Amino acid sequence: MNFTEIALNRQSCRSYDEDRPVEEEKLLKIMESARLAPSACNGQPYHFTVCRGDLAKEVAKATMGMGMNKFASQAPVMIVVSEDNYVKSAAVGAKVKKNDFRSIDIGLATAYLTAEATAQGLSTCILGWLDDDKLRKLCHLDQPVRLVITLGYAKEGDPLRPKKRKALEDLTTWL
Repeated sequence: MNFTEIALNRQSCRSYDEDRPVEEEKLLKIMESARLAPSACNGQPYHFTVCRGDLAKEVAKATMGMGMNKFASQAPVMIVVSEDNYVKSAAVGAKVKKNDFRSIDIGLATAYLTAEATAQGLSTCILGWLDDDKLRKLCHLDQPVRLVITLGYAKEGDPLRPKKRKALEDLTTWL
């Protein structure tokens, strides 16, 4: 798949095949792609906690408050993305420029991770509705949890939905 094909095929999955585990070699490729994502001053101010089995089920529960993300318990893998400390140069830059580089870097790494998952024939959903305190306890984390990514194979027959996006001219100014 080329990148445009990945972009056209990647979607938020809400229907996973619970009986089909994710192969270790695919999971390693996905995490390696996330590791290679660019970040401010190459600081990589994030940490990935890959959860499988019973822990994945507990992590899924921590994303289901108020009836949200009910599908998450179907995913065989849950990836908890937590914030980590800035490297000194990025911390100075963030303060001087009043820009939250950590959030940008987490977004970039998540994009790489989900794109590689799509290239590997897997599906993902990026969850921002989560119980930070519960996830920190489950995953033994000291830093804030920013996202949880569900990962697995979509159920057979899960359709590829048409992309609903703004028109390019509404997002772009050419000077």
